Amino acid sequence: MNITAFSIENIPLIKPDDDIAHLLCERTQLKEHDIVVISSTIVSKSEGRIVSLIDIKPTERAKNIARQNNIEPGFVQAVLDQSTEVLIESPFLLVRTINGSICVNAGIDHSNVEGSNNIVLLPEDADKSALELKKKIFEYTGRNVSVIITDTNGRAFRNGQTGAALGCAGIRPLKDWRGTKDLFGRVLEVKHEAVIDEIAGFSNVLMGEGDGGTPIVILRGLGLYDESYGIQELFRSEKEDVIRTAILRSRSI
Repeated sequence: MNITAFSIENIPLIKPDDDIAHLLCERTQLKEHDIVVISSTIVSKSEGRIVSLIDIKPTERAKNIARQNNIEPGFVQAVLDQSTEVLIESPFLLVRTINGSICVNAGIDHSNVEGSNNIVLLPEDADKSALELKKKIFEYTGRNVSVIITDTNGRAFRNGQTGAALGCAGIRPLKDWRGTKDLFGRVLEVKHEAVIDEIAGFSNVLMGEGDGGTPIVILRGLGLYDESYGIQELFRSEKEDVIRTAILRSRSI
């Protein structure tokens, strides 16, 4: 397998209604079945998902949580508004987002956004955003590509952040190895590889976290194209999620 990975240079600061697919296709020649990895921040900006903390009126619950964590009440309210469930209130906010991901602060970020009072929300529907970008790229190039929208997440039991997938189109979230054989001829019975998270993590190395301005990465040669759409199969069911169950059980003690 021969794999190529590169970031796209000279992406301008994204504004609401900017056509990311067009900006990308102007700057590189895509090939059939390339994987296009895009930071959620620029997708959110293009979709107008920038909010000013000045315009948010925090509830009493938000104010109480803010006092526990020594953070801005308006920011807490924004997190609550983008969440369906709060798993941990302090020393940080761990929530289930509207899209189903479990992450700190609902993925809301202060970084890489203009204006000291502004925050960037995650895309309203990252799977839909990925699908729309895939369709637009095909309109501009005639190429069928995979699109993965990513964010950075912390991890249980380990320090540091890594890239994680928020939405995808044109690729299966999991690669199913069941039924294949290992080196010794044993048939694999349980083996699902989270390929879109692995791709997101590697792409984040090329994107960086600072002022590099390279929020789009292209991977070529992986051979993972599939007419699938959506990452929901990546999430554990509540019944299988033992960590979530343990957190909720500890709150009830």
